[in-house]
Amino acid sequence: MTDPVQAPPGRLFPDVEAYVLQRTKEFDQISVERKAELQQLANYVGGCIAKGQDAKLTFICTHNSRRSQLSQIWTQIAATYYEVNHVQTFSGGTEVTACNPRTVAALKRCGVRFSVKAESSSNPHYAVAFSDMEPPLICFSRVFHHPPNPTANYCAIMTCSHADQNCPVVSGCDLRLAIPYEDPKVSDDTPQEAATYDRRCAQISREMLYSISRVKG
Repeated sequence: MTDPVQAPPGRLFPDVEAYVLQRTKEFDQISVERKAELQQLANYVGGCIAKGQDAKLTFICTHNSRRSQLSQIWTQIAATYYEVNHVQTFSGGTEVTACNPRTVAALKRCGVRFSVKAESSSNPHYAVAFSDMEPPLICFSRVFHHPPNPTANYCAIMTCSHADQNCPVVSGCDLRLAIPYEDPKVSDDTPQEAATYDRRCAQISREMLYSISRVKG
């Protein structure tokens, strides 16, 4: 398949759209092997839509703090950008912690807007906005089967190797995929912290944009 045409402008906040546009110019940075893995996700979404069903995607990482949160948010942004309707994204972990403030900061640097919806010193609930055309996502750390996450008829995407190894059975899912990312936590509290989170944010957004762009291909 040829690369998709550029999506029409104006569906995202201007800063988010500018960031997304830059990432779509970097699809050639994704290896052939990785593109094949991402195509499986695109095929699942396309298959659900072809059957008249919502494509429910749950991104899973151990603590639901960094990589799974980034994946959920960027996939929903990608679906909005490419006008792929009937995509619902979720995230969860094998244990509850909190959406890491470094994750929030990295997304804010991309133009994504956060407001606290439910106060909690240990696990705040954020309203995450990226478009005037879509309602905010409500993001907080939770186990992968905790409401509002689906418990049947969904795709489970493992975004870290630890969760993939320690969560051998994900009940109710139609498909389980492993698309692991390196944990940006390795640079926490170092001079490289922001740069590391920005690189992981760029990688995840690039790859989720690529995957969703293939749904219409």
